[in-house]
Amino acid sequence: MTAADVEARARVREQAQGIAAGWSGPDTPPSWALTAELFTAIADEPELLELGAAIPLDRLPPLLLSAAVRYLVARDRPEPLAGYFPVPGSGQPALDDGFRPALVAFAREHADELALLCVEHRYQMNEVARSADVVPVLSRLDPDRPIALVDLGTGAGLGLHLDRYRYDFAGRTLGPADAALTLAPELRGRPAPLPSRLPTIAARLGVDVEPLDLDDERVRDWLAACIPPETSAVDRFAAASEIARTHPATTVRADLVEDLPALCARMPGDALLVLVDTYVTVFLTDEQRAGFRRGLAELGRDVAWISVDPLLPLGAEGRDSTQSLRVPPRALEATRAGVTGVIGHLSVHRDGSSSGEVLGLAHPGGAWLEWF
Repeated sequence: MTAADVEARARVREQAQGIAAGWSGPDTPPSWALTAELFTAIADEPELLELGAAIPLDRLPPLLLSAAVRYLVARDRPEPLAGYFPVPGSGQPALDDGFRPALVAFAREHADELALLCVEHRYQMNEVARSADVVPVLSRLDPDRPIALVDLGTGAGLGLHLDRYRYDFAGRTLGPADAALTLAPELRGRPAPLPSRLPTIAARLGVDVEPLDLDDERVRDWLAACIPPETSAVDRFAAASEIARTHPATTVRADLVEDLPALCARMPGDALLVLVDTYVTVFLTDEQRAGFRRGLAELGRDVAWISVDPLLPLGAEGRDSTQSLRVPPRALEATRAGVTGVIGHLSVHRDGSSSGEVLGLAHPGGAWLEWF
């Protein structure tokens, strides 16, 4: 094994351990145990680690490999492995000592197909619960001004429908009473602020290098495989997918940096331009992020950029905000404990000046929210 191979395995192991840490801990619900064990196995088991180390690090090897495993398990339903994974409406199956041996045996038998899936696909985490991380930031905007919503890295476009979901913040509710999906994150720290009402959305646009069509069954199957194997996450994705298919919104294939000015010019000028980025700009290069920020300053209109991204660099050594905002010590502490979203709001004004701050923390799967 070359030094490069050793380094690749070490980096994949570190990523997998960080993800597992986010789904572990003494206060986590039992339904999280399978997700934690899946990523712990990727970090610990040589055959899984070898598959992960063959994937470029910028493609998030542990996450991509976990999705490939789930895709094949859902397709082939191998026993006993399939019985450990929840499906919509099933509840969380019991986890026991038979899971890891079954997982390793399956990966060994299907190594070639898993490797091919990881070449052909990108990891696409369409976690609709992240809309609950965005909603408190809307309290900082003018409630009487309509917004033009641009969802960056939109994937299947679930984030474009944040006004069609209901929210329950420890008994404080917001959104349509008859919504087919209610998002109810656990609140940590002080209560998160809420807008008096959800904004009027004058226009919606999803932007992605690879926008996804939920009407394509193969696409839906892959996206479902990217969802953590936790019963509430699986149920949320199923419900949100139906909402998105019922209310088609415009999505475009475009580059977040190069195409941003032309895309924003298409949005109504009297609306506040609101860019939402959940776990997207953290994966741009330093040069791309700098170009993205320059592009916002050159738009010549008011912009609210809402970011829910881990600190840079991704991992336990993260220290910098993707929005170049001051990072509170609590955010640094949380990052060292595992992959954590940092909620930031940056206002960019017509003259190119900007102001903003880091507001809170969020679990990557939308399970909890901590407001500063």
